[in-house]
Amino acid sequence: MKKLLKIVLVSSLSLLCFSCYYDDDLMPEVAPIDENTVVKFSTDIIPIFDAYNCAGCHNENRDPDLRAGRELNSLLNGYVTAGNANDSKLFTTLNGGHQGVDANSLALIEKWINDGALNN
Repeated sequence: MKKLLKIVLVSSLSLLCFSCYYDDDLMPEVAPIDENTVVKFSTDIIPIFDAYNCAGCHNENRDPDLRAGRELNSLLNGYVTAGNANDSKLFTTLNGGHQGVDANSLALIEKWINDGALNN
């Protein structure tokens, strides 16, 4: 019985350690973001909050409130410095690794802020 338990334990551990596989080739191609890229709050930024389920934590109990319809006003109240992403708490927090936001999403947020954090 002990031998069987050891075999099951070692097999399970091996399976657990080697079962995850990540292939960069399967990641979708993302268009580069340059000075001509127009980033819209409604179609580019809000979907990032939705994809990472930000409103799950950032709701009426935790600022900024990122529930639907409240995102922009909450962000502009101390979390975004329009025109300067590096001075914006939103960007610096996410860029510091908060919730593992991907590089493309960070670039979109940075561009949106640097372009004036418009409600578009």
